[in-house]
Amino acid sequence: MNPILIIVIAAIVVALLAIMVMSIRGGRKDDIEERLGVYSQTSLLNLSEEFLKEEEAKAKAKKKEKSALTEQVDKAVGKTKWGDAARTALARADVKLTVGEYFALHIVAVLGVGALMFFVLSPGQPVQAIIGGAVGFFLPRLWVGNKQSKRMKLFESQLPDFLGLWVNSMRAGYSVMQALEAIAREAPSPTSDEIKRVVREVQLGIPLEKALEHMLERMPSEDLDLCFTAVNINREVGGNLSEVLETIGHTIRERIKIKGEIRVLTAQGRITGYLISFLPIALGAFLSIINPKYMGNLFNHRGCGWPMLAVGLGMIGIGMAVIQRIVDIEV
Repeated sequence: MNPILIIVIAAIVVALLAIMVMSIRGGRKDDIEERLGVYSQTSLLNLSEEFLKEEEAKAKAKKKEKSALTEQVDKAVGKTKWGDAARTALARADVKLTVGEYFALHIVAVLGVGALMFFVLSPGQPVQAIIGGAVGFFLPRLWVGNKQSKRMKLFESQLPDFLGLWVNSMRAGYSVMQALEAIAREAPSPTSDEIKRVVREVQLGIPLEKALEHMLERMPSEDLDLCFTAVNINREVGGNLSEVLETIGHTIRERIKIKGEIRVLTAQGRITGYLISFLPIALGAFLSIINPKYMGNLFNHRGCGWPMLAVGLGMIGIGMAVIQRIVDIEV
């Protein structure tokens, strides 16, 4: 049997076993989320000691279920710069995966797409399998990035309503924290999820400024930064916070309106960029499937074919970046 085939099959089996071991905990929250989750169902003022003990015992039991493999991977990968960046990306996308599971997902994607290219799409072509593995490495990042982008856009669209609820609550006589608790109950997701976490952090003893700073790290937004800056200044020097937030909310609404108009006007340019960038890649993949020998010449000739591929991909990437830069108009 071909040794390359044996290596690929063995790698797939190892990856599947790793997935089975890690899926025992499927979707487990990290330790901070577990501790905060103890207080997610009710207010700290109404919690009894028995309830707290029961919930802490449940959290410890869940922690014991953590597999040894996942724990070792989390410790090894979580201390690196990549692990810090991955942890931030997962938090912003609200994906309930640990850094170790996210790392394992990259490995599975690389082996899976590489095996698909080697056995199905381009049988016996190791170069295409390597290219497929390289593409598979970026699939988890694209998935997390897509979820992060959608969640951020949804949050920014809800930001004016969030400020409106905040202003109305304070005008009704609520304090800043009472207003946030009301918003956590009434606002839709993801705004309610983020505000609930802010409230829980403050109830656990974290200062409000730090809790708002943590939320800003999870939801990076210039508008949100402006709101929290106004809140922090008001807590130091005083003033009418409701009027300031109302003015900021009006400004944000107008900015969102202008952004929508710009997005409509630049839609043709963005679609053109996507079409021009992905059409050659899709055409090359299609020709590789229907006529592997024809496209195989491009991969087999290292002196001519590989430089042509590198130059072509580089020019496609540069063109895509230039088009996106042109249609990206800041407001």
